[in-house]
Amino acid sequence: MDISHVDKICKDHGNRQDQLIGILQDVQAQYRYLPQKPLERVSELLGIPIAQVFSVATFFRAFSLEPRGKNVCQVCMGTACHVRGAQRLLEEIERGFGIVAGQTTKDANVTLETVNCVGACALGPVIVVNEEYHGRMDGTKTAKLIEDLKTKGE
Repeated sequence: MDISHVDKICKDHGNRQDQLIGILQDVQAQYRYLPQKPLERVSELLGIPIAQVFSVATFFRAFSLEPRGKNVCQVCMGTACHVRGAQRLLEEIERGFGIVAGQTTKDANVTLETVNCVGACALGPVIVVNEEYHGRMDGTKTAKLIEDLKTKGE
């Protein structure tokens, strides 16, 4: 695994320990998850224990130590979305891709996640794909979203 990107990322953040979260965000954007070797390099460059790096990486749900798909699909399960049918939409997506929340498709095209709230309650139910918000989702819109994601993977 090429970890040369990590040196630049840390340098861009001034090799500062107080920039660890930002560094981890950039590392994850580069690799689509936080692999062990890049995390070890961050530890080395910042002069902090690897345990501290892993502690931050595992504390925040936004970080993943497992490979993620090219497309990350997050279904909001907050109260407003839940009462408007988010659970049904999640089940439809799970059936559509043959995975459950927390998993990635075999072809690494889609990772499906649930989130507690995306802060767009008025648009509920909300599905976020690659940081793009899709509001007022229903079965028809969700089926279209599934097909669009499948097409992206081909």
